[in-house]
Amino acid sequence: MKILIVGGNGTIGKKVADYFSQKDEVVIAGRNSGDVNVNITSIDSIKQMFKSIGQLDAIVAIAGEAKWAPFDEMSEADFQIGLNSKLMGQVNLVRVGKDYLRPNGSITLTTGILADDPVVKTSSAAMVNGAIHSFVKAVQLEMENGIRINVVSPGLVEDAVEKYRDYFPGHNAISMEKALSGYIKSVEGKITGEIVRLYD
Repeated sequence: MKILIVGGNGTIGKKVADYFSQKDEVVIAGRNSGDVNVNITSIDSIKQMFKSIGQLDAIVAIAGEAKWAPFDEMSEADFQIGLNSKLMGQVNLVRVGKDYLRPNGSITLTTGILADDPVVKTSSAAMVNGAIHSFVKAVQLEMENGIRINVVSPGLVEDAVEKYRDYFPGHNAISMEKALSGYIKSVEGKITGEIVRLYD
């Protein structure tokens, strides 16, 4: 398969890219690194990326940001960060990318545990994650040519514990292998319209 991994140099992305590159052709896209560069907040950048890559068998998105801050301190512009990046960035990867997928290809998006088990300062991130879950369940009804779409929703991963431990009191970190399993299930399996939850 030829697989595009947007965010393939990130904490989870690198693990996913390392796995699939053992047997598939992997193209890594990132904002400042990778085989191709893309700014997922720009539809023009997304279109240019797909045009430069050509036909694919799978698209995996492990990218997007949202502001973490107390709700009382969040401005409309702060909420727009998550809406423009993690939400519409991934939605636009689907909108444009589906036309570059071969029949029976797949799209895998990424959210996280905050959609179901939020912590303080995550009103924006939790909102965006929940919206992506609903989007995937709805849009799979309209996918054509056998294209599948799923979203992987990992919990706090072991390799990010040092950075995020204080934000997740009482949460058990999941292994990188467990996180990887969700992407394998989505790309190599036959499921569609699923939220693959990988929590503690």
